[in-house]
Amino acid sequence: MSCFRFVDDVRKTYPVKRLCEVLKINRSSYYKWKKTAPTRSNRLLSDAVLGAKIKSIFTKERGCYGSKRITAELNDDPGSTPVNHKRVARIMASLKLFGFTKKRRVITTVSDKKKPVFPDLVKRHFNALAANEVYVGDITYLPIADGTNMYLATVIDCYSRRLVGFAIADHMRTSLVQEALLMAKSQRGSLKGAVFHSDHGSVYTSQAFQDTCKKLGVRQSMGAVGTSADNSLAESFNAALKREVLQDSKTFANQLVCRREVFRWCTRYSTNRRHSWCGYVVPAVFESRNLAILKSVS
Repeated sequence: MSCFRFVDDVRKTYPVKRLCEVLKINRSSYYKWKKTAPTRSNRLLSDAVLGAKIKSIFTKERGCYGSKRITAELNDDPGSTPVNHKRVARIMASLKLFGFTKKRRVITTVSDKKKPVFPDLVKRHFNALAANEVYVGDITYLPIADGTNMYLATVIDCYSRRLVGFAIADHMRTSLVQEALLMAKSQRGSLKGAVFHSDHGSVYTSQAFQDTCKKLGVRQSMGAVGTSADNSLAESFNAALKREVLQDSKTFANQLVCRREVFRWCTRYSTNRRHSWCGYVVPAVFESRNLAILKSVS
């Protein structure tokens, strides 16, 4: 109980002046506290209502949204009053709503030093002026409870962070990354002239993958050997996937569960999940909005 609350509770029994002297508080501070009581009460009520909305979104997104994504979700509601992400963060902290963090490493890059090395066309500038110009890709492991791993290959557009191609398998053979790139081609219609940036994994330097890239008109790009920062966009995607899908678990129950959950998340990533790069707009919406703007200007 605060001193001001105590003074207010017993002020009819003892003089306010004497109570403030005993408690060593300013009388003016007490009266200011009393005057602003309705405002505080309204703010607490408002926070409670907002807290319920925040908890609903947090639960719907399975604890994967932080304060900024939840703020964007709240502000997109046509009938809502705009809210600041700092207020959302404060209320989330009071409700003990925290996201998930985890990290476990398995080597997925097996370089083949006999294969040719492609020049770095990206140089850590993971952006593009338009969609379908620059892509990054990687393979990440998906741990299974029986000690084995599944593997996910990805193709991500640097313009919008949209996941346009992916493949899941219980191996890391070249066919895995070929399947992901072919899915990207089917999504975009054509990849001719696009840059595909990856690490020096043997599947990416293989002749079969090079042939696939040439057939699709894709230019290959690779960063330095053993430097994850040269493919940090793909690494960030992998970390987000494991954090949001596995959450409190260390492994997937089995391969079937793994395929289902990862497929669901990958599908949602581009069509429903808000991305900070896009100003907390969904990647697919980000692309369509900017395309509409370009059309209107031209």
